[in-house]
Amino acid sequence: MKLVFWTDLLKSPQPDLGYADEVAAAHAAGFETVLLDIKALAYERDVRATVRHIQPSDQPTPALYRGLMLKPALYAELYDALKTRGLLLINDPAAYRHCQSLPESYPIIAPHLPRTVALPLTPNAPLPDLTSLLLPFGDHPLRVRYYAQSYEYDLYNECILPNAADQPEVQRIMTHFLEMQSDDLNEGVVFHEFVDSPPLMEAFRLWFVDGQRIFTAPYWEDDAYTTSVPDDLFAEVARQVQSRFFMIDVVRRLDGNWQFFELVDGQVASLPMTADVALFYRALRAALAP
Repeated sequence: MKLVFWTDLLKSPQPDLGYADEVAAAHAAGFETVLLDIKALAYERDVRATVRHIQPSDQPTPALYRGLMLKPALYAELYDALKTRGLLLINDPAAYRHCQSLPESYPIIAPHLPRTVALPLTPNAPLPDLTSLLLPFGDHPLRVRYYAQSYEYDLYNECILPNAADQPEVQRIMTHFLEMQSDDLNEGVVFHEFVDSPPLMEAFRLWFVDGQRIFTAPYWEDDAYTTSVPDDLFAEVARQVQSRFFMIDVVRRLDGNWQFFELVDGQVASLPMTADVALFYRALRAALAP
């Protein structure tokens, strides 16, 4: 198994500074690493050119990507480019899309989410009238997010609609939100009902390989954590996820209940500052051992 990282934009061919600790931990755990040329993507907009410094292999070699969150179409290009070098990423494009595009995984995670609807959108396209789409929410507040990325509950980032029935305000906020995203819009937006419940107390990131949890890390740097994540938490959901390597964010509220928060492809899910990087890579190595 080879791990695929990006080079640093300013210090190529060194690994990206943000992943330097991960590269070192991966080597210590026994992984080989290769580097993608970030300049080819940043300046040339050429995904195939990002692999030009990777030595081709005659035999297909399993690989795992650790780096930038990519739109599903761009990930598919990267998957194919690496394949020309004999590297087969652990998650194919369909598996990546399953985790990164909420409509793909919604049938699995719907029972654990507040009421939700999705709206496919093309970047820079006019915003359609949302009256019918949001009618089931009545006058409830809504949380707005990309298909594949989420935001904190922060009106400054235009991620909350205070009243789903106030269409002039909905159109104003959403128009501004989409203008801010411009070409970065990831396929569409999702509207979640904003449930009035106790504030979040503890958040964790859970990594899975082949449906089995291999690593857990508290999300916040906070000494207030008082509990651990139950071994079987959302285990049934994990068994249904159509991906070999993925991450689930969970939160424990002040009332003690656990809530599913987000499903993400494990290759692009960042390690929290609290995580033991060396332990993560040892766990990953053990899980992927033949």
